[in-house]
Amino acid sequence: MLKNTFCHIPGISINTELKLWSAGMRSWDCIDAASSVPISSRRRETIRRQVQESQQRLAAADPSYFADRLSSQQHWRLFPDFRNCIAYLDIETTGLSPLSSYITTIALYDGRKIRHYVRGENLEQFRRDINDYSLIVTYNGKCFDIPFIQQAMGLKMEQAHIDLRYVLKSLGYGGGLKGCERKLGLDRGDLEGVDGFFAVLLWEDYRRSRNPRSLETLLAYNIQDVVNLEVLLTMAYNLKIAATPFTDSHRMSMPKAPQMPFKADREIVERLKRSYAWGVPRW
Repeated sequence: MLKNTFCHIPGISINTELKLWSAGMRSWDCIDAASSVPISSRRRETIRRQVQESQQRLAAADPSYFADRLSSQQHWRLFPDFRNCIAYLDIETTGLSPLSSYITTIALYDGRKIRHYVRGENLEQFRRDINDYSLIVTYNGKCFDIPFIQQAMGLKMEQAHIDLRYVLKSLGYGGGLKGCERKLGLDRGDLEGVDGFFAVLLWEDYRRSRNPRSLETLLAYNIQDVVNLEVLLTMAYNLKIAATPFTDSHRMSMPKAPQMPFKADREIVERLKRSYAWGVPRW
């Protein structure tokens, strides 16, 4: 889709881009061929220079160049061309502020391999592994996950970033990650009803009892988040493409579900639900 994109060029709005497509300038290769496009020779030359820069940046696998020039709602356009350098990222914490809480687990998924990190075990390995990727996909990560990681771990996160919160909101889907999943028909199975607050309960249960099933359930939840991010991004991309002239040629197939390394323990989930039924823990 990037090779059909012009709205990252200064002075080219979404509406102007639609007019360029309608007039025959549908890709970077059509600048000169689309002679009937009603733009001045000066503007055509500006577009040509910007396209040459874009071609070089794409060939250099530089997603940040495009992310910096596109609005957050248009970051979905990076997906196909940079799919092989994406890390779907989600963290679980004991609270909302890194000043009074900490990271418990982190999940990474690149469409092929699942990685997970646990406080007190291998959390520091995340520093090294995240450098394997130049594009990060999150839900609300710009406001939460990335700032939390940066402050809690003292780690710079300079990768390009697709925050699905903004992409899905532009399509009319809100209500948090779980709300978007429900509206788009995703089923979490044994993890239905488990949310970020419940993830805190699972960590506290594990920390208190050292029951490995509590940790495995937490990791199953954390990993399900990142696996679903790929599904949601694919859905969002196809919905966005449907509003362009490229519906048939650019549509992407849905990703295959990976083999999950952990399974939620429904007995533990139900026990914790009962324990907190009245807002008071009863261990």
